[in-house]
Amino acid sequence: MIYQKIILAKKEQQKLLAILIDPDKISLAQIQSLADKIKQSPATHIFIGGSIVAENVMDDFILELKSHTALPILIFPGHPSQISHHADGLLFLSLLSGRNPEYLIEHHINSVEILNNSNLEIIPTGYILIDGGKETAVQRVSQTIPIERDNLDLVYKTAKAGEYLGKKLIYLEAGSGADKSIPTEMIRKISQNTSIPLIVGGGIRSKEAIENAFKAGADLVVIGTAFENDVNFFNK
Repeated sequence: MIYQKIILAKKEQQKLLAILIDPDKISLAQIQSLADKIKQSPATHIFIGGSIVAENVMDDFILELKSHTALPILIFPGHPSQISHHADGLLFLSLLSGRNPEYLIEHHINSVEILNNSNLEIIPTGYILIDGGKETAVQRVSQTIPIERDNLDLVYKTAKAGEYLGKKLIYLEAGSGADKSIPTEMIRKISQNTSIPLIVGGGIRSKEAIENAFKAGADLVVIGTAFENDVNFFNK
């Protein structure tokens, strides 16, 4: 199981890295070369999805990707229409930082029938949007306001509430293309005060930023835009 391996990695202090791929930004013809670059990277997982993904794209995209890589593929959905039976798992995201009922529970209700008829490993995930210095797609689409970067207490309480609610992962997100990544002091506070694995993503543009997130307590770091813009990112 994907989640059990994440738990084991946390227990053994093995750091994990996910490449986030947005099908709206990558064509089917580019997947093989992209997969080859992912194989040369330290990636342990592939996340696929985005705030806006054209319908009927996910199945073909994931099948093509699976023909070139054996890494576990998890859907990072912005809408039930992005769910594909061909992935290995799905982050069942609840946007805890916002108060838009669509992203707290409504999309989840609308996806139940689809998920019941799939073999996807479903991982309940508390998703917390942090101000990344600019308005990001997730902010626009979800119509929610991110938590301020200096409001550590609110972020901590939100993450802890997510843990109490039974979430299996906490995901601190600055948003795709954010100007600023999650502050290390925030990562440290959440890591030290929750027991479930911590994912950190958004605004990470260097190996140093990845290492800083790991050192602060992130169990899994997600990199998307920087890798999309430069598939040789890890060869530098």
